[in-house]
Amino acid sequence: MFILKRQDVEISSIQHPTRDQQVPILNYQGQTFRLISVFKASQEVEARALWRDLTDNRGKACVLLEEPERYSVWGKIRLDQLGNDTGSHSKTEILTLACLMVLQAVYMDIEDFLGTRQAALFEKDVGDVLLQKQFPQVSSLEVVKYLLTTNPSQIAKPPRWQETHVIILLQELHRIAKAYFGNANFAHELADKLEDLPEAERSLFIDWLNQSPLSKLWQ
Repeated sequence: MFILKRQDVEISSIQHPTRDQQVPILNYQGQTFRLISVFKASQEVEARALWRDLTDNRGKACVLLEEPERYSVWGKIRLDQLGNDTGSHSKTEILTLACLMVLQAVYMDIEDFLGTRQAALFEKDVGDVLLQKQFPQVSSLEVVKYLLTTNPSQIAKPPRWQETHVIILLQELHRIAKAYFGNANFAHELADKLEDLPEAERSLFIDWLNQSPLSKLWQ
C-alpha cells in the first residue's frame, strides 16, 4: 500500500484496552496502523517481501516504513477495533495462535543457545514442513519468517488452519527441535511458552493438548 519514510509519519503508543501492554501506533494521513514486524537494516529484501505478500496476496492494507537503522511493516487498524483482537477467537484460532507461540519459543531457544546459523537452518526446516504439507496461507518462506518472528498477538488474523494442521506442526516441531537440541527438554514446561496468551485461551489449548496424542510429546 505505502512505502514511507520516518518523517512522513507520526509514531506513538497507546495502552491496549484488554491487555497489560503498550501498542505501537503509526499515523499517516488520518489512518492508523499497528506494528506487525521489525527487520534489521540488512533485511530490506525480507521486509519488502513480507510487505508485498501481505498487500498483494493477503489483501492487507500495510505500510512499509524505511528508517536508516531498520525496516518495519505496519497493518491498518481502527483504534475502536483494538480491543477485539483478544478474547474473540474461535477454538481453531486459539489452537493456531498457541501453536505459533510454541513454535516461536523453540525458535528463540535455538537462536539463543545454538546461534543464528542454526536458527536459520531451523527456519528452513520448519518452512519445508509448512510448504510441503501445503498449510493454508503459507505460500512462501517469507510468510514462514513472518510467522516465526511476529508476536502472535499482533497478527490481525491467524492463518486459517484446522486442528489437523496444528497437530501435524506440533509433531514435526518436536521431531525437528529434538534433532537440534539432542533431547526433548525443550518440550517441558509448556505453559511458560504461552505466557502471552490470555488465561482462558491458554487453558483451552492445554486441555486440548492433554486429551490428544501430543500429550506424550509436550509435557
